[in-house]
Amino acid sequence: MTRTAKVTRTSKETDIQVSLDLDNSEAGSIKTGHGFLDHMLEQVTRHGKMKLDITAKGDLHIDVHHLAEDTGIVLGQCLHQALGNRVGLERYADSFVPMDETLAHVVLDLSGRPFIAFEPQGYEGDANGFNVHHLREFLRGFVNHSGATLHVRVLSGFETHHVCEAIIKAFARSLYSATRITSSALPSTKGLL
Repeated sequence: MTRTAKVTRTSKETDIQVSLDLDNSEAGSIKTGHGFLDHMLEQVTRHGKMKLDITAKGDLHIDVHHLAEDTGIVLGQCLHQALGNRVGLERYADSFVPMDETLAHVVLDLSGRPFIAFEPQGYEGDANGFNVHHLREFLRGFVNHSGATLHVRVLSGFETHHVCEAIIKAFARSLYSATRITSSALPSTKGLL
């Protein structure tokens, strides 16, 4: 079974192409035109142990918001396609990730039901114009289009770069664990996800 997908999305605000291979840990190519967003997506491919190729352009003269949100949307669409019928899927995972003063916890359920609980508040700084609100929009786009339930908490933290990076690393680790094939059954008593 090949768990891959390619999705392209073009709007007046962004032009994004994403290719995903859940079972290939080779380094991919990430080029969004925004350095910190590239850095976050490189964490997804490294700590999520998946091959991810992303080429994206956005209206960065306005803000990074549209680019972050739409990249999350396309990544979510890719994951939804790559998971196929979800038979044998581990489905649930959580990860704690420390980064110096920061400790993030991410819990993921590939349930087919989109929901995000994003608790980080009060981190109003930014990393090259990217802040926790942009990260929330990236993750919201992802869950809405992958059909995932995601809970994000920051147990301690101060510096916005570290907060965003710890969250995305915990997200990537959870994504890897939840997407593993660990049985031959559908992980639901309902008979569908």
